[in-house]
Parts: sequence; structure tokens; C-alpha cells
Amino acid sequence: MRIPLLTLQEELQRVLEKFDFTPERAAHCARLFAETDRDGVYSHGLNRFARFIQYIQKAYVVPGAEPVLEFNQGGLERWNGQQGPGNLNARAAMDQAVALARQFGIGSVAVRNTNHWMRGGSYGWQAADAGCVALCFTNTLPNMPPWGGKSPALGNNPFVMAVPRSNGQHVVLDMAMSQYSYGKLRKYVEAGQDLPVPGGYDAAGNLTRNAATIEETERALPVGFWKGSGLSMLLDLMAGILSGGRTTADIGQLADEYGVSQVFICLDVSRFQDAAFTDALIDQTIAFTQKSTPVSPENAILYPGENVWRTRQENIRLGIPVDEAVWEQVRAM
Repeated sequence: MRIPLLTLQEELQRVLEKFDFTPERAAHCARLFAETDRDGVYSHGLNRFARFIQYIQKAYVVPGAEPVLEFNQGGLERWNGQQGPGNLNARAAMDQAVALARQFGIGSVAVRNTNHWMRGGSYGWQAADAGCVALCFTNTLPNMPPWGGKSPALGNNPFVMAVPRSNGQHVVLDMAMSQYSYGKLRKYVEAGQDLPVPGGYDAAGNLTRNAATIEETERALPVGFWKGSGLSMLLDLMAGILSGGRTTADIGQLADEYGVSQVFICLDVSRFQDAAFTDALIDQTIAFTQKSTPVSPENAILYPGENVWRTRQENIRLGIPVDEAVWEQVRAM
């Protein structure tokens, strides 16, 4: 079934207000969840909302907590997220990184003691909408084995990069350090489908396309094998060092995933070149890349963010696809 974007947002806001969110904060939080579904990232929108409410009930997420500034020097800041809602903390941090970039050319905001930011790509699009190049990343609980290991000792530590285009069709990469995020694995399990390419290991140590098996073994495959393993560790270290917060090793000692560390970096390219130059460079790069011969006629070559833009337009026009059972579960809250 499909429902209008505004209907989805209003229903989520209604529930959040019952869990001690002020109307204003509930509206902002609900909008971030709804826009995640609008853009087709269904694993981190409505389908993750019930789990978000559970974390509030467990006091991992504190509805009224807002981030506080702990350190600033030029374009560099460190905040304490005070275990507030992760998507609201991330939105505020990126807003501040953009403001610092406007002032100094580059702005970096590191946040400790925050929560799952839900869809990381939201903050790449946010920065690009403001005309900024951006990088942001977060650590997680241990949910991926290091290269050469069997048991989880790294996070899949999502990483986002964005470059702006004046027409709003930005180039945005939103990726986990595992071949598939656990949210994406869950969607394949629910659909009863195999993964397009191997995403982890079975109990015998063989690569598998069975998402349920990977969930059971907790042996997700790092992107690029040893390269993804190394990149995961470096992102985790940078998040912990810059924020003064927990690393994946620390988060693994907690009862669940909360109190994570995140970094948001923005560069205001308008300080040294105009949008026309940026647009021309991006257009040339995309055109050159898409001249490559597709492996099959039905497989288009897309730039990062292109499918999100297309899905967004479709879902605004037709309504947001939702699982009816999940939708009724939320309506009953």
C-alpha cells in the first residue's frame, strides 16, 4: 500500500509526542523518518521506527536531550549529544558544520554520546542542499569481523560523501563498511530473496548470498575485503579521537548500541568557485562514466544518489510504499 508523505509524517509525530517529544522536536524527528522512506531507504524509516521507540523506553534515547558544545577552536567543534535522538543530533551537527564552513571555509563538528543517526545519507543531502561538499561518518557496535577474523570486532561504520549540484540532483554516496548494512540484509530476509552478490559467510566459512545466514553468523563481509576492514577501523578511530567519545570496542561493552561517536565535515566551495564550474565538472564526469557499456541492456549505470532522486520524485507523486502490518503497528501505538 502507499500513503501520502504528509500522512506518514503526521502519524509518526503523533506517536513521538506520546513519548515526551515536544511538538517541534517530534515534527523534526518525524520528518527525518518520513523523508528516509520518501527517498526509498525503507530499512531505516518506518520499518525502524518501532525499534527507535523501544530504545526510548529503555532510556537509551532521551527525547528532550539536546547536544551541548564542549570545545571549539576556529572551524573545529566537539559536542556532547547527551544521548538525544540520533537523527536530531545529527541534523543539528550538520547545520553547525555548514555554519562553520560559511565562516571559515571548512567546518568540522564531532559528536560523542549520541545515538544511531538512522539514514546517514540524510546529512549528505542536507549539506549538499546548502551548497557544501561534505563527509560524515559514525561508529557502531561490533557487527563485522575484521579481515582474517571470525567474530565481530569492527563496526560496519557508515560513511557518507556528498557534492552539490545547483539543480538539487546531488551526488551522494551513503555506504556501510559491510557489503550490505544489517538493515538491508533484513529487507532481503523479509522478502525471501537472495542477495545480488555475496554479503558474508555461512557457518562453514563459505561466502553466501543468503541474508538470513549472515544475520545468524554475524559474519558480514567488509567492502573490498581487507580494505574495508582497514577503513572501518580508521573511521572508528577518527570518530573516537575527534569526539572524545566511545569507539566500537567501548560500545561493545554496553547492553546495546547507544552512546556512539560521529563526525560531520563541510567545505563551502562557493568561497573559491561558482556553482557553474562545479555543475560543469560533475556533468562531465557523470556523462563520461555513463558512456561505459552496460553489462546488460536492463542495467543502467547510475551515479551515487541518482536512484534516490528518481525514487523521491515517484514517491512524492504516488505516495510512500509501506508494509501494511508495520503501518498498523505504528498506528496502534
